Amino acid sequence: MKHILLILAFVPAAVFAQAKEYYGAIAYSLGTGAHGWANDHPSRPAAEKAALANCRKFAKDCKAVVWFKNACGAIAVGSKGYGWGWGEKQAAAEIESLKSCSKHTMGCTVHRHVCTSH
Repeated sequence: MKHILLILAFVPAAVFAQAKEYYGAIAYSLGTGAHGWANDHPSRPAAEKAALANCRKFAKDCKAVVWFKNACGAIAVGSKGYGWGWGEKQAAAEIESLKSCSKHTMGCTVHRHVCTSH
């Protein structure tokens, strides 16, 4: 028993702490192009609600288009549509949003990216 306690004494406290989950979301209005975002919320519904509230300051037809957990999200917009994506890193989320957008329209550019604190 003494040996177990001695070993545990050298294990960092962070190993025993649970990893915190952070959620984010992006909302978008197809009618106006307005968007809203949120990050570092305790749940998916909370993140989507905050993103929608931020978007609805500028448009009434906002929809939550992407959510993510301990990651990044992005939305890309083109001439006749949009696409979204998420990934562990900002660049991955942007690439996915551009791929998704280019399936529907041309001239896609990333309009917003956001990451959680991980």
